[in-house]
Amino acid sequence: MTSSRPTDTIAAQSSGGSATPRSAQLYQTSLSNAVIAAHIADQLRGQNIVVLDLTGITSIVDFFIIATGTSGRQMHAIADEVNRKLKHEDGNRRVSIEGYRTEGNWILVDYGDVVLHVFTPEGRQLYNLEQLWADAPRIDWKSLAPPTRVQSAAEPVQG
Repeated sequence: MTSSRPTDTIAAQSSGGSATPRSAQLYQTSLSNAVIAAHIADQLRGQNIVVLDLTGITSIVDFFIIATGTSGRQMHAIADEVNRKLKHEDGNRRVSIEGYRTEGNWILVDYGDVVLHVFTPEGRQLYNLEQLWADAPRIDWKSLAPPTRVQSAAEPVQG
């Protein structure tokens, strides 16, 4: 299936049915935010970035973005910039954040429909979310339109 609109491409890439009925517009917004977060993590040199579509598996969240950071500073930069961009895009405010104020191996930023996980390499191996959610389809986020280039320092996420 070929498509000229990014939203058609996005919808075609998700194979799971929704665990709860959702409008196509809400799904597209969630997916767009997940793709934005993945591109930001990539621009900030996050590694092994994966976007999982959980809509057919759970009604709690639509998408996980999983990335690996090589340092605490980089992990914070990814969380901060994703927060800044999503807040700017549609006023999307985070629901909660975990691990930001510690020097742990995992920062989790929850936006309700989208959850960003930024791990150290050791943390990612330990928690192994990809294996835990192995039934979730992976979104080919690299083929979707990226957000504009990251231009400024982000305001800190702060828990």
